[in-house]
Amino acid sequence: MDAGVIGSRDPMVGVMGLLRPRAVVPAPLHAASPWAVRFAPFPHVKLGVVVDGRCWLTLDGHEPLLLEEGDFYLLGHPPQYTLSSSRDAVSALSAATLPPNTTGRGFRIGTEAGEDSYTCSVDFTFDAGDTSMLLDVLPRVVHVRAGDPRGALFMNLASLLVFEIESPSVGRSLVLEHLAQIILVHMLRAHAGNTDQPGGWLAALADDGIGAALRAMHEDVSRRWTLAELAEIGRMSRSAFAAAFKARVGTPPLTYLIKWRMTLARDALRNGSLSNSELAAATGYESESAFSTAFRREVGSSPRHYRHAAR
Repeated sequence: MDAGVIGSRDPMVGVMGLLRPRAVVPAPLHAASPWAVRFAPFPHVKLGVVVDGRCWLTLDGHEPLLLEEGDFYLLGHPPQYTLSSSRDAVSALSAATLPPNTTGRGFRIGTEAGEDSYTCSVDFTFDAGDTSMLLDVLPRVVHVRAGDPRGALFMNLASLLVFEIESPSVGRSLVLEHLAQIILVHMLRAHAGNTDQPGGWLAALADDGIGAALRAMHEDVSRRWTLAELAEIGRMSRSAFAAAFKARVGTPPLTYLIKWRMTLARDALRNGSLSNSELAAATGYESESAFSTAFRREVGSSPRHYRHAAR
């Protein structure tokens, strides 16, 4: 049994493959001051860019954040939030009630002549069974400023996004879907590289030692890894590696490995055709009974019952 059937060397690729992101690109927002738009809570991820002008982003329970032209933002499982022309905006229109403008190219608030903000956004939904893998390691807001070292790259991506949003060209929806996922990955990379914000496995990827061990586990989940082997890959002693891994990722190395194996197993049971014995071999267990015991301990039900309930 080839472990690669349910594994991926790149942890981000592996997680995204399980989450199966689907992008919805709402119409862009053109606004003239004073203005404020309120958005409902969202269960997964929202991403946006200020194409022109500036605006304030205010999430319930968070300090308002000024977004300048060229800034990108990513919201992980956001509560109710508001985009507005001023920090102290009081009354806000509900995004659900905004009428599209007459050109069909977006929502418009105020007069076109006085437009001082143009924003585009993307809504991402994921496979509901495994969203915690990403949402648990994301802060409420990831903010990439236009002056960031990645700013030129993001502006190019923003230009492509705007072009496709405003274009009636054939294949528009397909291009938007793929482009949105590219922007999402770059936003996650930006967050992973921000050492000021701990972020579980995502932030750990930026660490040469811990990241190498993570990639090794993801590449070969069927291998019966030992702490000593992983520590050697991370170029540390066992005790130093175990402490560093837990500090960066949030769980001990072998606990993380078990959780990842069971995540892969849940996905395979929901969507694949592998038998329990094949899954046992693919996830590093000597027997079907050992796999079933580990699965029940982690998930709370037997693989057979989980497969039946999921289908």
